[in-house]
Amino acid sequence: MRPIFVVFIFALIAKSVHSEACDYPPTDLTQVITEPLKMLPMESLPANFTWQNVNGTNYLTLVRNQHIPIYCGSCWAHAATSALSDRIKIMRKAQWPEINLSPQVLISCERPDNGCLGGSHLSAYQWIYNYTISDETCSPYRARGWTNGLDCSPLVKCSTCSKEKGCVLPESYPIYKIAQYGFISHSELAMMNEIYQRGPIACSMFSDPIHNYSSGLVNDSSGVTSTNHAVSVVGWGTYPNGTKYWIVRNSWGYWWGENGFFKIIRGVNNLGIENGCSWAVPLDTWTNQVRNYTNATKDTIDMAEEQITSAFSNFLSYLEESLSNKAGFLQPKEVITQKTENQFDACYKPDPELRMKIKNEPAPFENIDADSLPKEWDWRNVNNTNYLSWTKNQHVPQYCGGCWAEAATSALADRINIAKNNGTNWFALSPQTVINCKAGGTCSGGDPLGVWEFAKTRGIPEESCNHWVSADPPNANCSDILYCKDCVPPSAKPGNDSSNCSAVIQNRPFRVWKVSSYGQVSGIDAMKKAIYANGPIVCAIQATDKFMNYTGGIYQEFLLKPELNHAVSVVGWGNANGIPYWIGRNSWGTYWGEWGYFRILMGGLNLGIETDCSWAIPIVSN
Repeated sequence: MRPIFVVFIFALIAKSVHSEACDYPPTDLTQVITEPLKMLPMESLPANFTWQNVNGTNYLTLVRNQHIPIYCGSCWAHAATSALSDRIKIMRKAQWPEINLSPQVLISCERPDNGCLGGSHLSAYQWIYNYTISDETCSPYRARGWTNGLDCSPLVKCSTCSKEKGCVLPESYPIYKIAQYGFISHSELAMMNEIYQRGPIACSMFSDPIHNYSSGLVNDSSGVTSTNHAVSVVGWGTYPNGTKYWIVRNSWGYWWGENGFFKIIRGVNNLGIENGCSWAVPLDTWTNQVRNYTNATKDTIDMAEEQITSAFSNFLSYLEESLSNKAGFLQPKEVITQKTENQFDACYKPDPELRMKIKNEPAPFENIDADSLPKEWDWRNVNNTNYLSWTKNQHVPQYCGGCWAEAATSALADRINIAKNNGTNWFALSPQTVINCKAGGTCSGGDPLGVWEFAKTRGIPEESCNHWVSADPPNANCSDILYCKDCVPPSAKPGNDSSNCSAVIQNRPFRVWKVSSYGQVSGIDAMKKAIYANGPIVCAIQATDKFMNYTGGIYQEFLLKPELNHAVSVVGWGNANGIPYWIGRNSWGTYWGEWGYFRILMGGLNLGIETDCSWAIPIVSN
């Protein structure tokens, strides 16, 4: 029988090294409440409720880890952005795309809080209300804020990086706003109402007794109610004996506690968790894609000139193609000699040795009848469910040719979500661990087949083991600390990258994900069968300058012989007015293309997307 209680006793003489405060009471209790919430009585609320699973749907965004790549006391920013991202997902009915707001923007830009040295979740909401915020693909978490070396700048709020030009502002990027926000203090009923009616809330608590928590119920007997940490409360429950508890998400990694969560006794202000909570209501900026348009710099002016030149060239090419074939499809005898200049630095580099390792086993989708496949299929929306993991950006915080690792880990995470039927514990895999282990390549390029081989032999941990830093380690030896790590205080000082970090495997077990088999696939029918049967696949394409400037629509471009230099994941297919197309996910951020995705012509003029693809079958157990 599973134990109901795990009791922690706090001892001042054994103060944990994790006890550096990252949460402080707000200096200003200003609230903006335009529509007060109507309170439901306690008897009207369910005995058990969590946004992890509402009628089979998980409305929560990813579990994060504030302590990597170096220690940072940013719990306040993580609690605020996670709860607000959840509320956006709730308002959007868990539909694609999932939006993950950036805690980095807060720790670099929000004042008067102190970045990695602590802050207030209420102050975070006040700042977002006044100034807006971008998402994780604009500004990835770097565990360093304005008080220790990474001050606010336009590039911190959103950037894109290239090998040639370094980091510049994108022409525009999505922004997110708050309509109203407020504070709750010492009220179990108000907390429950806010959670039940509008979504998770950010709360302060005293964290020292929970550092070694693994499972069960936290019921601390010390009586301490002062606070030094911030978390997001996502629901509540009641044991059969009547004991009540909160369901809480921490920001210490997916491997900590119960998949990043813990339960704490409810209604008695245990560890001060009912002292002070804050909430915010998102303003809908996504329906009409509200964006921040950056000032025109020399780079953006040069880009505009290139786009005008490219557009004219493409128009001439389009006229030639249309005259050659009214249907818009070039036949082999109608090939137009055309040279396409390409400045893209290749991040897809096939490895012949990896390809020799593939066993010629029957693919698990071979017996599917291609004629039985649906006319359209999109894993972003199957029976009103999005099965896809979060969107990535390989080009921030600096340029890295890691498309092969990003595409493969995204597709594999999607396939795990699909195999688990989008279970209540929804997550993403770590491409940085793949880079750290040189599992197929480096930031100078690689082969997705190396990711599949690594997943088969060792396994890939989840994102909170290693955040994306878009860089190769000094020595990619796949040591335990490069595989999955965690760091403890103090926060690194400006100019000092050293931190007190250790391998997670030395302290506690953590889950990794493996595959049973993998292989290659090409051609329209085989690709469709592989996608339909098990989920997204990884495909190589030739990323051209024109493709880099894609903003939407069904893409097509003539290339005499595509030179494959980039990897993407293909998540489905569609048909628009008789024109068939593939649905692809890129790793260039949500501000690129159609929320980071693209549609491209099926059957030709498609950058070679149908010639070199691969798949893997994840091993999934409950």
